[in-house]
Amino acid sequence: MRHLLLPTLGLLTLIICTQSEIASANPQSAGTANEDKLLGLPPVPTPANNLQSPAKIELGDKLFHDKRFSIDGTVSCANCHNDQLAFTDGLPVSVGHHGLTGTRNAPTVLNSAYSPRQFWDGREPDLEGQSKQPLVNPVEHGLPNHEPVLQIVRTDSYYQTAFQSVFGVSAAKVTIDHVAKAIASFERTLVAGNSPFDRYYFKGQTDALTEAQQRGFQLFIGQGRCVSCHTIEQDHALFSDGRFHNIGIGINQIQQDVPRLASAFLEAKSKGGEVDVMVLTDKKSSELGRFAVTDELSQIGAFKTPTLRNIALTAPYMHDGSLKTLKEVMDHYNNGGATKPGDHVNDFLSGGIRPLNLIDSQLDDLVEFMNALTSDQYAVTKSANSSQAAN
Repeated sequence: MRHLLLPTLGLLTLIICTQSEIASANPQSAGTANEDKLLGLPPVPTPANNLQSPAKIELGDKLFHDKRFSIDGTVSCANCHNDQLAFTDGLPVSVGHHGLTGTRNAPTVLNSAYSPRQFWDGREPDLEGQSKQPLVNPVEHGLPNHEPVLQIVRTDSYYQTAFQSVFGVSAAKVTIDHVAKAIASFERTLVAGNSPFDRYYFKGQTDALTEAQQRGFQLFIGQGRCVSCHTIEQDHALFSDGRFHNIGIGINQIQQDVPRLASAFLEAKSKGGEVDVMVLTDKKSSELGRFAVTDELSQIGAFKTPTLRNIALTAPYMHDGSLKTLKEVMDHYNNGGATKPGDHVNDFLSGGIRPLNLIDSQLDDLVEFMNALTSDQYAVTKSANSSQAAN
């Protein structure tokens, strides 16, 4: 079992972020708040060619929320990654311009800065590359190319001043790469640790978790084998190995079509078909997962391990949003990669997926542990969502 760790209670780990953020009026209190926010997380990785600055982050924030960057003027990055919904949209699959829907569930942007590859299938290596794709996807922002975005930023007085200040370029010389770097810089500030689990595991606060959550944690690193992919290290926990696995979601239902689909997909790619367009406009092609990017048969139906941080806030679950609750997720894994007991699983199922033989009370404890991964800064959101569901 990879990365299996025994609890080391009493270990105090305060991770200091190397990234610059917008300073508050009190630098000392700002530093303390930032340390608290990052409890349980490593330093935020920042590429050498896109260093952080307060002005760049502010510009990226503005761009992230600008609905003009869509064909009908209604879709911004924040439509699918809503600040009030832990940077998701709460939908099974996202809705783009003119109400069009894609095939994939919007993952949270929170802590995406730590992911070695972006999107469910990992088709982009970094946030800069990721930020450019939705703008020109036919079911997302729907622009024919990036030129409409550049027309706006080159003529808008705020953007003219901001790009000159941040990148030292005149409006006429702003490129989509400048836009992408600013958005990525803002997204790298969207980090959240400091959950009850972090205080329990990294600060030794034994009362930070309830008894049910502590039982769930032992199952998480033990019989449930969740930690095999949702990793915990000695001094931080990303709850993701950043790798791609076939866990039986989506692909189980189309396994008879896989030979034909895979062949047709490879042919379309060879003729210039764009992966992001094909997987977001055709559900069956979407289920090919990482194979759509690598052409490797072993990656058919494999999708990136999502982080479990703030998972209680980001329902529905899986790449297709097909599981509504965390209990349904636990049931799927307990069944060994089959959403319903006895369902046939696909031939490409990852080797580590097999029945767990957990009883209902143990599954409930695992769900309780997942609830303990909500960062303090988003606990209010969780409480509000719970109240709305109850009504």
